[in-house]
Amino acid sequence: MLPPQMFDKFGVTKKPGEIIFCEYEPGDSLFFIQEGSVRVSKIVKDTEKTLDILTSGDIFGEMAILEAAPRSATVIAETEVRLLKFNKQSFEALVNAQPALAIRLLKIFANRIYDQKRKLLILNLPDNETRVMDVFLMLAEKKNIHTDTAREMIFETDPVDIANWSGMKTEECRRVLASLEKNSKIQIQPRQIKVANLSEFKRFVTTKRHLLDRSLQ
Repeated sequence: MLPPQMFDKFGVTKKPGEIIFCEYEPGDSLFFIQEGSVRVSKIVKDTEKTLDILTSGDIFGEMAILEAAPRSATVIAETEVRLLKFNKQSFEALVNAQPALAIRLLKIFANRIYDQKRKLLILNLPDNETRVMDVFLMLAEKKNIHTDTAREMIFETDPVDIANWSGMKTEECRRVLASLEKNSKIQIQPRQIKVANLSEFKRFVTTKRHLLDRSLQ
């Protein structure tokens, strides 16, 4: 979290439902959330999908600074939100004045770029069951688990987290998880989900992804 007094110079406030920026529009600034939350969404196959809900302490819009790229998603205020807005020049001045902050931000940016690209791979899959399976693969990858050979594995997660990653409503995700549990693919526990055979998920998702790629050729 950046010092609250910075809000006097760089602060902006957005009301619930207010668009902060839209997908594909040019961008020249990034944002730190001081208070409140925002929803990040993207159009995938003509359908709006929620990518993330960001809250106090989170950062968004960084690709406009790092690559001078158009906005890759739409961001809308979920609540009244207080933001710190930095253009390239003011951001460079900030990190030059605080080298420790620069190192921390580089790590955050690297993780966010990976998460965004991985989430798009999940959202592009053809059905909900495959998306849910791929979420477990992604969570394993983040722990450097070799998913081709991994079998039983316990994940510290729940249906709400899985729904967020797979771009589904929570109740819809619960139905998919219940079906997987009924077929002995997973076991749902409080704040934990045990996958019986992760490599089986990997084979299934890889097959679906190959079929999708062929259909698009």
